[in-house]
Amino acid sequence: MSAALIYGGSFEFLLIGLATAAAPLASIATTAFMVNVRHVFYALSSPCTAYGTFALSDETYALTAGEEARSWAGRRILWLQFLMHLYWAGSATARALLGSLFPEGVTGLDFALTTLFTVLALDALRELRDDLPTPALALLSAVAARLLFPGQLLLAAFALFTAELPARRCTTGKRARHA
Repeated sequence: MSAALIYGGSFEFLLIGLATAAAPLASIATTAFMVNVRHVFYALSSPCTAYGTFALSDETYALTAGEEARSWAGRRILWLQFLMHLYWAGSATARALLGSLFPEGVTGLDFALTTLFTVLALDALRELRDDLPTPALALLSAVAARLLFPGQLLLAAFALFTAELPARRCTTGKRARHA
């Protein structure tokens, strides 16, 4: 059910942890804003409907930001968004149903998501061989946040990394490449 109402994968995962920790509503709202603020910029180049703004995702933006997609009608983009949202909610429901089939004593499955992100990070690192300072800054941000703000690790790491990128650009004159 939450996948249909909260169409933001990373925030949906964060919300589970925040809810189980009984985080204050203000903390949940701030976290939701920080995680999804990029969608404000996506919305500037998207069909302006209430659902179109809600259904923006990184994947939809990636598909519609290219040169060829600029000629697409707004209706086509809205259908794309709807189908991606339907896929997200449907696959989340299927995962929940399949997950309920696992017996109670099975352990270690919670590590699968961590493993997935580790593999994705390693693949991205291979792509960034000529741009090693960017992942190094990300790692430095995480370590510094862990040492300086252990209770607010994620927010502090994001803030530090965001502050370091413009400084890096000013010193090197290069933009960070995106994988």
